[in-house]
Amino acid sequence: MITMDDIIREGHPTLRRVAAEVDLPPTKEEKEILQKMVEYLIHSQDEEMAEKYGLRPGVGLAGPQINVSKRMIAVRTHDHNDELIELGLFNPKIISHSVETTYLEGGEGCLSVDRMVEGDVPRYARIKVKATTLEGDEITLKLKGFAAIVFQHEIDHLNGVMFYDRIDKNDPHKKTLPPKEVIKLSDNHGPVS
Repeated sequence: MITMDDIIREGHPTLRRVAAEVDLPPTKEEKEILQKMVEYLIHSQDEEMAEKYGLRPGVGLAGPQINVSKRMIAVRTHDHNDELIELGLFNPKIISHSVETTYLEGGEGCLSVDRMVEGDVPRYARIKVKATTLEGDEITLKLKGFAAIVFQHEIDHLNGVMFYDRIDKNDPHKKTLPPKEVIKLSDNHGPVS
């Protein structure tokens, strides 16, 4: 079981590396790691489990965050239709995106960052992601709103990018492009991760 002790924090060199592609089909060990990443999100969103094991709630986790520099992410959140997205993905890639941008009101959080970081993180409002599931299926996802932000945050981790790298240092609340919408962080969302 993955706990907060397994999650590396900012300053660790793995978080700044570009993660390696996973050769497909993935090895048994790679599948087990990705399954444990999905389980972390499930446990972290269960109040009883989170309290028992000291887990910070999260909606996404990337391989580099557990010091595995491979292109794998786990996501557990709801889409714009309130449908549950619970996926472990190998080699996720954004294949198209909207011109419009958005941002999460109140900023983004990350399981690898133990401090509050002020500022708006501009993201694409809509994205299309191609990836391979834990079961070995190649899928294409069309995402918007909060789910799109989560996927962009996790894919950034695979490229050695932290969310605060996207905040304008001179004007933390400046939007790089004028956003068309603001995603409000309601109580049912955890930190992005």
